[in-house]
Amino acid sequence: MGFGVLSIGNVILAGVLAVTSVPAAQNQEEEWTTKSYWLHMNSTPASDEMITVEARRRSYVVLNAWETDLAAKFKAANPKIQTFVYKDLSSTRSYACSGGVDDSDLPTGVGYCAADPSWFLLDPDGRRLEYDGYAGHWQMDVGNREYQNAWADNVIASSKAFDGVFMDNALFACDTYHPGVCPAAYRTDAAMRDAYLSLLAGTRQKFVAAGLETVANLSNARLHEGAWDSYVEHLDGGFDEWWLTFGDHDLLSEYPQGWSRQVAEITANEAKGKITWVQPHHSGAEQPFRYAFASYLLARGERAAISEIEQTDRYDDASPWRAEYDWDLGAPLGDHHEVATNVHVREFACGTVVVNANRTGSAPVTVPLSGVHTNEKGDSVGSVSLPGTSGTVLRKSCRTSLP
Repeated sequence: MGFGVLSIGNVILAGVLAVTSVPAAQNQEEEWTTKSYWLHMNSTPASDEMITVEARRRSYVVLNAWETDLAAKFKAANPKIQTFVYKDLSSTRSYACSGGVDDSDLPTGVGYCAADPSWFLLDPDGRRLEYDGYAGHWQMDVGNREYQNAWADNVIASSKAFDGVFMDNALFACDTYHPGVCPAAYRTDAAMRDAYLSLLAGTRQKFVAAGLETVANLSNARLHEGAWDSYVEHLDGGFDEWWLTFGDHDLLSEYPQGWSRQVAEITANEAKGKITWVQPHHSGAEQPFRYAFASYLLARGERAAISEIEQTDRYDDASPWRAEYDWDLGAPLGDHHEVATNVHVREFACGTVVVNANRTGSAPVTVPLSGVHTNEKGDSVGSVSLPGTSGTVLRKSCRTSLP
C-alpha cells in the first residue's frame, strides 16, 4: 500500500495546519524521544551486554520474581530504569508447587499448595476453573477479602528488589479464559469488574506504603465503557496487551470501541501522571508499525511507552528498537486534533504526526503540512496522503521562537 500523494479518489484538505512555533524556553526541555519497555517474562538468558544496551534505552523492564539478580544489573546500567516484577492477580499455579510445598519465588501472589480452598473460583457445577490454554493456572476469587490481603501482603514482601509490580490479568469479562462459562460467584461482567475494583481499591494503600508502583494488564478494556479509567484510579498505570494492531492485516479503525478509545487510554493516564504501556502486534511491516507508532505519538506525554510484539506471549528478547524511536520531535505544541473524519494531527516543535483511523482500504485523505517536512523515507514533502488505518511521523526544522 502506497503512502505517496495519489491523484484519484482522494479527499483533499486545504489549509488545515496553521504555522505554529514554540518559545525557546519550552524547546530547551529534555528530548522528546520515544519511551519503550521490555517484558522479559519467559526466563530466557539475558547477557550482561544485552542488559547494558537495553537498560540504557528502555524506561521500564518487567522481570520474574526469581530474577532479582537481573533487576540489580538493570539498575546498575541505568539507575533511572524502573524495574517491575510479574505477578498474576487472578490465578495460582499448580506447577509451582511440589511435594506439598510452594516454590519460594512465585509468578502469583498466593501459592497453590498454601491457598485456602475457599479462594478458588468454581464454575456453576462446583468445579475449579482452570485457564483455557494455560494448564495449571487456577482462577482465584479476587473479591474475597482474605485472598486480597494475602495476595498483596505476599507480593509486597517478595518485591523488595523491584520498583513496582506488574499485575497480570485484571479482567473485565466473567468468562475470560473459559469462554461461555462464568464463575458461580460472578455470573455477569459487571459483577466480575466489581470484584476486581474491590481488590485494587482495597489493596492500594498497601502498595503506596511499600513504595511500589503498580501497573496492571488491562487488555480488552476498550470493550467495556469506563473500565480503563475505573481500574487505573487505583493503580499507577495500565498495560494494553492488544493495542490497535492485532497482526499485519488486522488493524483497529475508528468505531465506538475502537481507535479513539485506545488512544484515549494514553491521554487519560498522562493527564493523571500515570504510566501507560501499549503493545501493538505485528511483524514490523510498514503499515501496522507506522499506524501504531504515530497513534502513540498523538497522545503520549511523559510516561507512556510502546513496545511491539509479533508472536503472542513471546516475552523473551527485547522488542526491536526502531530508528524512529530516537527521533526528537521537540515539545508538543498542543493536543492532537481532528482535521477530517477520523483523521488526526499533532504538531511538535520539530515535526508533525498524522493518523488516518478510517477503516482499512478506505480512500486516502490528503493533509497539507505547515511547511516542508521530511518523511520516513527521507523525502521532502509539503503534504501527505494516507489511506485508512495508516500513519506517518514527519520531521522538520525546529522552531525556537515566535515569528
